[in-house]
Amino acid sequence: MSNIPTIAPERLPELLRAIPKAELHMHIEGSLEPELIFALAQRNGVSMPYASVEALRQAYAFTNLQSFLDIYYAGASVLLKEQDFYDMAWAYLERAKADNVVHTEMFFDPQTHTARGVPVKTVIEGLHRACVDAQAKLGVSASLILCFLRHLSEEEAFATLEEALPFRDRFIGVGLDSSELGHPPEKFARVFARCRELGLHLVAHAGEEGPPAYVWSALDVLKVERIDHGVQAAKDPALMKRLAQERIPLTVCPLSNLKLCVFPDLAQHNIKALLDAGLVATINSDDPAYFGGYMNENWLQTFAATGLTAHHAWQLAANSFEASFIDAAAKKAYRERLDAAFDAFA
Repeated sequence: MSNIPTIAPERLPELLRAIPKAELHMHIEGSLEPELIFALAQRNGVSMPYASVEALRQAYAFTNLQSFLDIYYAGASVLLKEQDFYDMAWAYLERAKADNVVHTEMFFDPQTHTARGVPVKTVIEGLHRACVDAQAKLGVSASLILCFLRHLSEEEAFATLEEALPFRDRFIGVGLDSSELGHPPEKFARVFARCRELGLHLVAHAGEEGPPAYVWSALDVLKVERIDHGVQAAKDPALMKRLAQERIPLTVCPLSNLKLCVFPDLAQHNIKALLDAGLVATINSDDPAYFGGYMNENWLQTFAATGLTAHHAWQLAANSFEASFIDAAAKKAYRERLDAAFDAFA
């Protein structure tokens, strides 16, 4: 959109809430609010090591990625039945609708559940049913991306893939998440090669806490189409140039970066530098129940802290559709909706 209207600063929050956007980096298990954790624990007879919803929420104070992951896996322990996975996804999808998220590609971690004896079928069918209902009842397009846990072995990733293949039509791609440091992308080179043969989309977390070298190997060894996080790429000018030239998207998660101390405060976040360098950067919520906000909260706080403008808002939303795995016709339709939303503010 070449003629983005000038928006008065006081109207910017209203614009940010109103524009359609895609969310491409959201772990569905990370959307489990304490209230739902306790409700599912009660329903399934699971005892929680926290006395109340408030006590659990107060435990959401993290110093790094690992301290978050410890409590994240504890929260996931209440998920046992297909309906649990449906209820978790549905709660997120309703929030996505409220934030004008029109398309979402949700990560899920089957190994977090199969390790507890929950079958892959239970996980995938519950999540998939919520995705189908979201399109029909909310008008929200939703897809699933299966993530391998990088602190586990590649053999375990292969086993998870085999278990999931009978449900191949239920997910669009694979990703790589969990503890980054000490687990470089090349650890999973063979399983990603297999997923590429299967025609799955490929993404990977890289350059959140890990160095720019992890981003290079995610691109060159795993051959991913999209980098999740990627903020450490700013430390490598050659990498920044490549990401811009090849239009490789970064799914950036500002409130997550703040909560996990990747940046000391939001004003020092590099999202503006990434956009100004011509990268296909996007804003996403990562694990919104744990990191203090869903999509619109990430947008509102990031814009307030970094001085991003209406021009950046249009670019970020346009980038989110460009970076998604939907077809060209759907991308064009969403872009038209985005332009119309901006025109309404002119």
